[in-house]
Amino acid sequence: MATNNAATKVYQPVSRRNFLKSSTGLAVAAGLAAPRLHAAEAQPPSRPRYRAAIIGHTGHGDYGHEHELIFNGRHDVEVVAVADPDPAGRAKAAQRCQAQRSYADYREMIEKEKPQLVCVTPRWTDQHHAMASAALRQGAHVYSEKPFTQTLAEADDLLNLADKGGLKIVVAHQMRLGPSVLHLKKALEEGWIGELLEIRAHGKQDGRAGGEDMIVLGTHLFDLIRFFAGDPAWCTARILQNGREVTLQDVRQATENIGPVIGDEVHAHFAMPKGVNVTFISRSRYRETAGPWSLELAGSKGSVKILMNVFPDVYLLKSSEWTAAGQSREWRPLPNDPTQSIPAEERRFRQANQRVVNDWLSAIQENREPVCSGRAAMKAVEMALAVFQAGLSRERVPLPLAKRSHPLQA
Repeated sequence: MATNNAATKVYQPVSRRNFLKSSTGLAVAAGLAAPRLHAAEAQPPSRPRYRAAIIGHTGHGDYGHEHELIFNGRHDVEVVAVADPDPAGRAKAAQRCQAQRSYADYREMIEKEKPQLVCVTPRWTDQHHAMASAALRQGAHVYSEKPFTQTLAEADDLLNLADKGGLKIVVAHQMRLGPSVLHLKKALEEGWIGELLEIRAHGKQDGRAGGEDMIVLGTHLFDLIRFFAGDPAWCTARILQNGREVTLQDVRQATENIGPVIGDEVHAHFAMPKGVNVTFISRSRYRETAGPWSLELAGSKGSVKILMNVFPDVYLLKSSEWTAAGQSREWRPLPNDPTQSIPAEERRFRQANQRVVNDWLSAIQENREPVCSGRAAMKAVEMALAVFQAGLSRERVPLPLAKRSHPLQA
């Protein structure tokens, strides 16, 4: 993806070796673990060998974004089994993930195989809580497709189980560990755009525009918003259906089983620390004007636009480049963006998922919070549910949410 006026010139690309060296310092500065781009780079001989199991459900969320492949090619993990109620889908998945055995029932698989790692893959969230809960109760660390859960009560329960068992949950918000995003984090801390003042976000605004777009894709945006600006204090929102304010009568099931949604137009506002204001918009009529799915950070000395992708593209607009008429000259690639040196064939889900796995296993060994943690994923879902609550009540909603059930369910 690219903006309409983004320059194609790449400024001062860095080598992979230099990026890996610099990312270590970035991770320390941001309080993160240093990411690595390839599995082979993250497998020291001293690491134990983990037993892993994969849970999918063909026709009901399937295997998400290639999550059945997250352990392929690793020497520190063996896939002992895969579970899927669909016989044909199960056979295909077992072949793809090179599983030693396969099961129709994930509960039976977890009980018999006693894996140390479990990957919950379906895109649909209706079974996320049950699947992850079964894994945690058996003593396994969990990797989950996003959105994390349908309700905050479900998320709270999983986080409590993990805390009690000393287990680590990660959720596939891969963009948080994107090389360009970590590079941008450091650039913002160094004052590239001055003081951060505002963040503007919008979803894909396709056929799912409105509430469904927000809960499916908005969680990626909300996760990054928190990464850059901290936790919101409150939320207000206007949600429309066919041009009118929504009521509970407008609640419907999404096209995929991810819980109830409402509205075909969403405009939300969040109050962040240090006076930063955040807006989120999803409305199909805005799609052509808004451009690609993105996040824009506006500062006192310039702006940055993140084009949301598996490997996000980042563009910079400096205030010093504005013309006398007040119009911007052009968006340029962020200088020294490490993504520019990564070949196109390596900017795919498999590599992005591998970054999450690398950090997850490091977090297990180091007994720390993973970067793409279940707790961070819960807070991204919380922001989306706050929008639903604010849109229905037409009142300011404080965060964290006191109500942990779904605001669209009676």
